[in-house]
Amino acid sequence: MNEYKDILEMIEYPKKGVLSKDIFKEGKISCSLFCMASGTEISEHTSIKQGLVYVLEGEGNFNLQGKDIKMNEGVFINMEENVVHSLKVRENTSFILVLI
Repeated sequence: MNEYKDILEMIEYPKKGVLSKDIFKEGKISCSLFCMASGTEISEHTSIKQGLVYVLEGEGNFNLQGKDIKMNEGVFINMEENVVHSLKVRENTSFILVLI
């Protein structure tokens, strides 16, 4: 199925917390847009799937197995499955998450 979506037009920041929107799902692959309000944290957790994160805009910190990665526009993060990670944003931040 061919489908077109303008991801940048989908960005919408909540006043608090996280807003996620599905972009694509097929079989075991899912792709979502995450929009996080300034100051929001997602505590340590793991995923049973490999994850690919692409930061669209904003600024924050992504902690991957104890290593801090600065989240800025254009940053790409590859996470293996079952890896502990967390994140905290300093300003409104959006990113695409693909789970494989």
